[in-house]
Amino acid sequence: MSTTEQQPVWPVEDETEKVAVLKHTRASRWMHWINFPLLTIMIYSGLRIYWADLRDPFGFGVGLVGWHWFDFLPDVINEELSLDRKLAKGMAYHFTFGWLFVINGVAYALYTWRSGEWRQLLPDRYSARDAVEVVKHDLFIRNKPLPPQARYNGAQRWSYSIIIGLGGIAVLTGFAIYKPTQLNFLTTLFGGYESSRTIHFAVTMAFIGFFVIHLLQVARAGWGNFTSMVTGYQLVDRPVGRRTTDEDTPDAPRTDELENADV
Repeated sequence: MSTTEQQPVWPVEDETEKVAVLKHTRASRWMHWINFPLLTIMIYSGLRIYWADLRDPFGFGVGLVGWHWFDFLPDVINEELSLDRKLAKGMAYHFTFGWLFVINGVAYALYTWRSGEWRQLLPDRYSARDAVEVVKHDLFIRNKPLPPQARYNGAQRWSYSIIIGLGGIAVLTGFAIYKPTQLNFLTTLFGGYESSRTIHFAVTMAFIGFFVIHLLQVARAGWGNFTSMVTGYQLVDRPVGRRTTDEDTPDAPRTDELENADV
């Protein structure tokens, strides 16, 4: 009588399943999406104001310390975009949506402070080191896995914090340009009217650069990353049969933070 030896069946420990975890709260999602059309309209209307304010059409655009340095867009592009000499309409749009931008920014700052989300947003003691590693990874210089992160990685913490700070500078320099006499202290703080105007313009260019990089990074991160900013939830892998814990969420503390925590 022959017998067939049966191999033991071991449980598969690496088997995982997809679970949805909360990544972005409703308030942060709403204020994120509100900012997108506001800034788009403000940049467009701001270019109308900029073009209409050129004192020398053959000069060099943005002024600095009394000199006119460069033209950002040639006349043919300004005319195609309907930016040519429409100062009143540009100012009307810019100031109307500018106040909405300020209100949304103040609401976001208050919400972030009251909810404690600033802890996930502002750079911590690991962020500078992690940001370098993330940039190396994204530029395909580093093949190792990304450093451990909570909701945002080190590069995101720095870039988001900087762009929020630039938003504040945009508002302050905007007031310095709009009311240079009544708000003389602001205009003086930024080095005068021409300097305030140049800083305001430079911040606008920084916003445009951030938009381009941000969209490329979102596309690179995949569809799931985009939908998490729409629905608030992100799908993550979890071992089959294990209940979801705080460690599964993007807000969970880093491993090295837990190891160094005082207990």
